This record gives sequence, C-alpha cells and structure tokens, in this order.
Amino acid sequence: MTRNINTLLWLLFSVLALRLGLAAILPLADTTEPRYAEIARIMAETGDWITPWFDYGVPFWGKPPLSFWAQALSFKLLGVSEFSGRLPSWLANAVIVYLIFTLRRRLHPDHTSEAARRSGLWAALIYATTALGFLTAGTVMTDSFLALGSTLVLTSLIIRLQGGTEVWGWLFFLGLAIGLLAKGPLILVLTGLPVFLWVAVTRRWRTLWQCLPWIRGAILMLTIAMPWYILAELKTPGFLDYFIVGEHFNRFLVSGWQGDLYGNAHEFTRGTIWLYLIAAGFPWSLIAIVAFGLNLWRGQPPGHQWQPREKGVGGLILASALSPAIFFTLSGNILWTYVLPGLPFLAVLTSNLWSIWSKGLARPMHPAALATVFLIPVIGTVAGGWLAIHPEQLKTERELVARVNRIPGMAADSLAYLDKTPFSARFYSQGEARTIDANLVIRRLEKGALTEPMALAVAKGDKAMLQRLKGLADPIHENRRYRLFLLEPRPGSTAGGANRESKTGGIDYTVTNDQPLS
Repeated sequence: MTRNINTLLWLLFSVLALRLGLAAILPLADTTEPRYAEIARIMAETGDWITPWFDYGVPFWGKPPLSFWAQALSFKLLGVSEFSGRLPSWLANAVIVYLIFTLRRRLHPDHTSEAARRSGLWAALIYATTALGFLTAGTVMTDSFLALGSTLVLTSLIIRLQGGTEVWGWLFFLGLAIGLLAKGPLILVLTGLPVFLWVAVTRRWRTLWQCLPWIRGAILMLTIAMPWYILAELKTPGFLDYFIVGEHFNRFLVSGWQGDLYGNAHEFTRGTIWLYLIAAGFPWSLIAIVAFGLNLWRGQPPGHQWQPREKGVGGLILASALSPAIFFTLSGNILWTYVLPGLPFLAVLTSNLWSIWSKGLARPMHPAALATVFLIPVIGTVAGGWLAIHPEQLKTERELVARVNRIPGMAADSLAYLDKTPFSARFYSQGEARTIDANLVIRRLEKGALTEPMALAVAKGDKAMLQRLKGLADPIHENRRYRLFLLEPRPGSTAGGANRESKTGGIDYTVTNDQPLS
C-alpha cells in the first residue's frame, strides 16, 4: 500500500511541476491573460492597491482585486514576467488540490488509514489532470481564486459535518471572503445553491445552524471583504452599480448584453454549459459517465466508499459539483471556465466511481489508469512546448516588442499600433506601446512630417494601409496578426514631435468599440 501511495504522490507532484514549467515558458496570448496581467502590472507600477486600472486613467470595474493583488505582489517580488504573473494561480490551484485530498480522506470510514490517503490522492490527481483543472493551474485569471474560495467554503462545511474541528467552521467564512474579493457576490450563489438544496432535501436546518459560527463568521467575512468595496466606490463612483447590477444580473440574463465595458458578450445556446462541464472534466468526466452507466447496467447501486456522519452528504457533494452548471443553464453569455468551481467535487465523486469500477485502488496501478492520468498533462506539455518554440502561432506580441527593442536607438515607446494596442503589446512593452490613428500616420507620411523613427505595427488584414506603405518601407518583422514597419523621417523634415501620443493614451477609445466610462 505504501508503494501505491508513493506512486500517486510522485504522479501528483509531477503533474503540478509540469504545469509550473509551462507557466514559465509560454508567452501571454491575447486577450485574457495579458489583459489581467497588464492590470496587475499597472497596479504594481502605480502602487494603487484599491482600484485596478484597465489602462492608465481608466478604472477596471469588471472584477474585484484579489487576483490582481496576488499578481502585482508577485511582480514586485519576482519582477514582471510570465512566470511571476502565473505563479499566484498555480499556488491557488495547489491549495485546491490539497483541499480535495483532505476532503476525500475525511470522507473515508477511517480517515487516518492508508486507504483514506490513497483515496484522497486519487481525487486530487483526478482534478489536477482534468482539461480545465490542468489549464487553469497556471493561467493569469480570476477564476482560480473564485474556485479556491468556493472549494474552501464547501469543503469546510462537509468536513465540519463529518466531525471536523471548529476551525473548519471559521474557514467556511474565510472562503466566502476570498470569493467576494476574487469574483464578487457570485460566490454566495455558487456555494449557497448546493447548501440550500442539501438542507431542503434532508431538512437538516438545525444541523446547519449549529455546525457553523454564523454570526461571528459573518462578521469576519464582512470585516475582510467589505472595506475594499466601500473604498472602491468612494474612489471611482459608479463602480457598485456597474459591478453588482451589470456584471451579476445583466451579463447572465440579457442576451448579447451591450453594457460590457471591457469585452464582448458571448452568446451560446442555453444549456451549452453542460457540454462545457464534460469538456472541462475530460477525460475523467467521460470515465465517470461510463462507470455510472456500467453500474446501472450491472444492476449495482452507485454506492459510496465513504460513511457520511450526516444524512445526504453525498448529495451535497453532487450538488456542489453540478451547481455551476445548474446556475448557468439558462444563461447564454458563458465561458467554459464558469464550471471550474464544480470540478473539485466532481473529482471527489469520480474517485468514488473509479474505485467501485476498478474494485478498489489497492492493487498496483493499471497501465490504462496511468495513461488516463497522463493524457491531459502530456497533451498540454507537448502542445505547450511546441508553442514555446513557435510563439508566432499565438496571438502574442512578445517577439514583436522584443524586435523593436533590438533596433539601435529605439525602445518600446517607439512602437505604435493603428487604432488599438493589443493587451500583450501593452504588457511586454511595460505600458510604453502606443496607439496612433491611421489617418494621422497617412498625413504625416504624405507631408513628410515624421521627425523621428517609428516602429509601426499594421494588421495583416488592413490591406489599405499595407498598400500605402508599399514602396515606402519593407516589413522588418511579422507575427500571426501584424507586420512591423520601420518608418524613418525624410531628410530635412522640420515638423516637431508634439503630436507623439503620451503613455496615458494606450487606447484611443474614440476610434474603437471599447469605451469604458464613456
């Protein structure tokens, strides 16, 4: 048994280490990762720990600051890089993995036994090797911290119901505070729904009240989370209306919601979230479905390899796994990351079905099980390694910015994009890359008014500008989306450089569809 546990530990640490390595070598690709990384970079640069800034002078009202705090602190300590930006999400994921292990172990009849530890390791390994669990383990995003909060909340409640100490009761409210600072009131819905379903079915209202320090815990939660909400509204009035009403009601209830200041609504067929759940849990979601079907076909009850002390704990775990999908079933504006808070509990359930289907986990690991464990990590590592060698296949401006920095006498502040600067260009240029109007470039070229060299990035689809530049300059670099031209002033040009855009003009919102606070 000890050998089996050592094997599982080795596999789990290997998966986590692989993901950490990928976090260090992959460039940030537009739009999600560099957008959030740039917000955190600006926070670290400006020292403003209250308001996240979408751009210099433009507040970001879309998310609370917990993930930005963690990333900005990482930038402060380790320097600005892909690794330091992704490290906080990896650490949050490591805590989630530990909570899954602890929860599954505490569900075992003898939670101090080797069999309990083995079951816990299997559950943790299953989560770490799901498609979405592996992806988000080292990605600059807010969802990892929401999942950390929701996992801590529901795990604390279940362990408390299993006879855990009072500390778990306090951790329940700490998890709520984490969720409020990571994603907002959504944490109350994602954790409140499974708890409500459990007590509604089992009628264990009194047990729920007695096992948690509701009044003191609520005070703790508000003491941790509420000061930031108040300070954020005072500093940038209008934040609460946009964030509470817009992000928590209109985003999910209004099809094609046009009020999003920082992106575009995602319109999908209602119920798509269930397909996302299967994809997010791949390959274990398919194994769980097959194992459940085989149990029914054989006439065997699903069963549980645990002995809950309270009625319906298995149902609470099931509700925790499915609540995100249930909540977003009628929403068309969704992303597949929305099911992430349910994956830890899906892993716990899958470990139980896997145990029953394989007649226990004590025997040496079967090659098929080993192949399943490594399927997603191997695919992710091979794909990530290939993309690290061929970054031009990604929507990233890292190499283009580096090319500008290598030009003698030029730096990132000489780089200009037409009409809109990609987030990755803003991040890799440390906020120096600027936006310039296409008509202004044309006028300067026609009048010979360019007085200093300019590195101009032109979208490959901008045929008109590419045609105008033909004969004036040859591209010196290109990536998946842009061609880079070095424009130099004509001899004898006398126009001043007063028209050069300032650093605060990172995005010209008068010529794009992105109009925060307009």
